[in-house]
Amino acid sequence: MQRLAHPGNLPAEPNPFVGREADLDELGHLMRVSRLVTLCGAGGIGKTRLALRLASRLAAAQAGGVYVSELADLEKGRLAGHVAATLGISGDLAETIGDRHVLLLLDNCEPVIGECAELCRDLLRACPGVTVLATSREPLRVPGETVWRVPPLSVGEHRTPGHGQGGESEAVRLFVARATAARPGFELTGRTRPQVVELCRALDGLPLAIELAAAMVRVLSVGQLVERLDDRFRLLAGGARTAPARHRTLRAAVDWSYRLLTPQERLLLRRTAAFRSSWTLDLAEWVCSGPGLAEEEVLPRLCDLVDKSLVVLDGEVAGHARYRLLETVREYALEQLAESGEEAELRRRHLTALARLATRFKESLAPGVRTSWPVVERYVNLFDGLKAEVNSACDWSIAIGMPETALTLLTDIRFLLIGSGRKLDSTERLDRLLALDAPQVPPGLRGRATVVRGELALAAGDFEPAMRHIRAGLELCAAAKDVYGEAVGTIALAQLTGEQAALDRALDTARQSGDLVLESLAQATRARYGLHQGRLHEARRAYQEVLTISQELDNHYGQTFGHIGLAQVARRTGDPAGAKRHYASGLRLLRHVDARQQIVSCLAGLGRVALDEGDLAEARARLTEALVLSRDAGLRAGVARRLEAWAALVTAEGDHRRAVLLVAAAVTLGGRQPDARTEDVLRPARESLGEAVVGVLWAEGMRLTADQAVACALEGHLPEPPAAPVVPARQDSRLTPREQEIAELVARGLSNRGIAAELVISPATVARHVANILAKLGFATRTQIAAWVIGSR
Repeated sequence: MQRLAHPGNLPAEPNPFVGREADLDELGHLMRVSRLVTLCGAGGIGKTRLALRLASRLAAAQAGGVYVSELADLEKGRLAGHVAATLGISGDLAETIGDRHVLLLLDNCEPVIGECAELCRDLLRACPGVTVLATSREPLRVPGETVWRVPPLSVGEHRTPGHGQGGESEAVRLFVARATAARPGFELTGRTRPQVVELCRALDGLPLAIELAAAMVRVLSVGQLVERLDDRFRLLAGGARTAPARHRTLRAAVDWSYRLLTPQERLLLRRTAAFRSSWTLDLAEWVCSGPGLAEEEVLPRLCDLVDKSLVVLDGEVAGHARYRLLETVREYALEQLAESGEEAELRRRHLTALARLATRFKESLAPGVRTSWPVVERYVNLFDGLKAEVNSACDWSIAIGMPETALTLLTDIRFLLIGSGRKLDSTERLDRLLALDAPQVPPGLRGRATVVRGELALAAGDFEPAMRHIRAGLELCAAAKDVYGEAVGTIALAQLTGEQAALDRALDTARQSGDLVLESLAQATRARYGLHQGRLHEARRAYQEVLTISQELDNHYGQTFGHIGLAQVARRTGDPAGAKRHYASGLRLLRHVDARQQIVSCLAGLGRVALDEGDLAEARARLTEALVLSRDAGLRAGVARRLEAWAALVTAEGDHRRAVLLVAAAVTLGGRQPDARTEDVLRPARESLGEAVVGVLWAEGMRLTADQAVACALEGHLPEPPAAPVVPARQDSRLTPREQEIAELVARGLSNRGIAAELVISPATVARHVANILAKLGFATRTQIAAWVIGSR
């Protein structure tokens, strides 16, 4: 019997292997339990290098040797002879191998994928000692095959200890290793590290792209590399002359994959470049079908592209599989799309598809429609996952000067734009859409969109532009006899002013429209102002109306809003059990939706109630959850409010130093002045530590970043002391003389009308002054003002 060449032909590694320690461990286990493992992944993701390192690890256990057969340039019909030549035999392959223990590495199977599948099937059946490790952009689809998707190198900001370069991510370690080889003396510094991380992230963690970029540090700085990434194919064109042609440039790697696709696969790949970030199957069918690709062909071709590792299956959004392109593949596909002449039509279909989704969402909330919450929830989560697509569609509308469809899209999802902290960053785009000279936009649509612009300004606390846009939108809607737009605008005006007449008008308009969602919003506006101005009975009735309507609509957002409001009323009327019950009910309703602000409000409310009752352990647990969620969600205002609650907690625990630090950070991050709640923390701190120490701590707290303040709360990290103390303003010095005068009259028990008669001013002016006093002192009721005045005498 003919002998095999021994001990194999495994090549030496040309340079140090970097990263993938966990991947190698996992693959080593798989190779012990599976006789055929296929490493699948996009071109340049490092399949070959990983396979060679894995094979070298396993070589000692292969008595018959390890043989590497490179197939990238192989012509069809030549596979069996090529593999036999690799093993150094000329007879029958299976018969010659027999029962020897051989590891066969078939590298780059794509050109002869069908023949590879047949060869592996035959060898595995006839040769019990053969193990096959294959690399391919798509699975072989052989019985018993284990497919292992090769992931990009880890990029993240967070360092993992235990490896080189101070525990940097895999991608950064690879860049540094190759950059050092290209330019001896290259070092990762505090200045270059963020740039390298940005570079590696922009390159999707693809090892080939990172190695090509690292090689360029011989002539460019890291900063220059980052700046030039928009033209990555031209930039990354300096690979080693001895590398395979497909690996000498980034373009060559992607070109090679593209040439192996069928015409329909190429068509779908370039059309998916219309999506900026990600898409679902429905969107792909609506946008990418057309000449050359029927709608029913989209799914099978999409499966092909996933199998070939050109499209990435990226989890789920709203119960639908989500797909995306690696940025490098998308850049290439965009070039192909531009050359095809289809781009304008694809962009139009992309916008129309998103507008179609938005219309369905709006219809689910239409008067008389009783859509179940899970359906609404799916739309909410879907649009949250498609933010980049909505923004991209609006950008295209602006670029071509045709805003009508984009304005319709944004007004149809207005609840998602302005509610629950789920901002889609649409303010600037909405401004640009409205500014276009587009007479084809109906006045009613322009009016609705202008009202939405005002609502966005109101949500951001920009009251002057909010008033301007809301009034302008109302006028347009009234002129167009757009009843719905008028109702929305009237409610927005009431939300802005809080005037009783406006609140009454908003509720009447909402009821006339027959839209229970709008009626709920009008009641919610009445409830908020009642709570803020101390009219607790009115607030309770309005919040109960919100809850009742929202239960009828199965609207979990509205129900949670009602529960949170009723909890706040209960807490202020001395009913902690009621407050706890409502907060807990609200929390349960939002289990499956990323309604971060409302979830944080419930958690923080439960923490405050526990603090009121002296249950410091429960308060700490709930306030920790609320603070961590606010931080992780990037809710700066929420972080500030949670830090204030934490200051109250650590005050109750007797840690006055940390309390002053946290309340100072809360005031600074919240962009406001100290108020009565601040004084509740500072007063016991002054008594315990003295005015001078409190001044030093206040200055330290003002200098804390949000992350530092959160670490101070959660982990007790204390900052370095400042050069000079700052004396925090006491809240009793912040009222104007007129406000102080009105506060004294409130303490005497006078109503707004009585104060107006006493000072010879209008009741409306008195109401504004009282609202300012409540805001400055951090109070909710006139009774609290009176108690503060009496306590300050």
